[in-house]
Amino acid sequence: MDQGSHMSDVRSGAIVADGPDSRSQDAGANVPPRIMLRSMGIHAVTEAECVRYIIGAMERAEGGWVATANLDHLRRYLAEPDFARLYADASLVVADGMPLVWASRLQGTPLPQRVAGSNLIWSLSEAAAAHGYSVFLLGGAPQTAERAAEILRGRYPRLRVAGTDCPPPGFEKDPAHVQRIARLLEQAGPDIVYVALGSPKQEQLIVRLRGRLPRAWWLGIGISFSFVAGQVRRAPLWMQRAGLEWLHRLVQEPSRLSRRYLLHGLPFGAALLAESAVRRGLRCAGGLRR
Repeated sequence: MDQGSHMSDVRSGAIVADGPDSRSQDAGANVPPRIMLRSMGIHAVTEAECVRYIIGAMERAEGGWVATANLDHLRRYLAEPDFARLYADASLVVADGMPLVWASRLQGTPLPQRVAGSNLIWSLSEAAAAHGYSVFLLGGAPQTAERAAEILRGRYPRLRVAGTDCPPPGFEKDPAHVQRIARLLEQAGPDIVYVALGSPKQEQLIVRLRGRLPRAWWLGIGISFSFVAGQVRRAPLWMQRAGLEWLHRLVQEPSRLSRRYLLHGLPFGAALLAESAVRRGLRCAGGLRR
């Protein structure tokens, strides 16, 4: 799917059905509709529907990958053409950030719920265990993927872990190291690859390597291994439901996240929500005139 020819010509706020000619949709059967936020299409799925879609695609031997969109991703999608092209390649785009769900509701085209990568790793692993599929954990801090794999196996004893790997910082600049990872994945042959490298590194690696495992499903899930391993505490459930998980993380890592959340995220998020509300008002006014 070419970013300029397909995505950017759709009105923000529209509901769009993906057609069979969309190159980003590897798993082409029953593709969920997309809600447009600005020019980004986000698939209108619940977490359970996302898991069922992936399992169904794997049963048909159809691969793909899931982009977990948050407010920062949307901001960079609009500002950075290279990042937008990564998203154009995704098979499913889910709303990992609660502000995206709020914006969709304000503009009158509501997404059903937040679908967080840090939740998907649990629900998809449970489904993989039930259906006999294997997972590979790529990324995270040293020993984190191994610890996360142990915990997932403890929770879901039938889960097959095909392997883990923690690439060193800067590995993506070394073609030989990237090829080492590609060979490791080919030898392991997982059905699902969880990639926890942070954005945009994880999306770049998925797009670069997923052709080596065309029937696998790849998910970019950020810090999720650290959550699973218990090395970083997630926000309390009430904060997650209130859309305040970003504040909990900001308190945990102020030096790393203050620029993203305070300098960029808050102004952009406020503008997005205001624009979404205005857009709904204009649409309603247009309907009344008709």
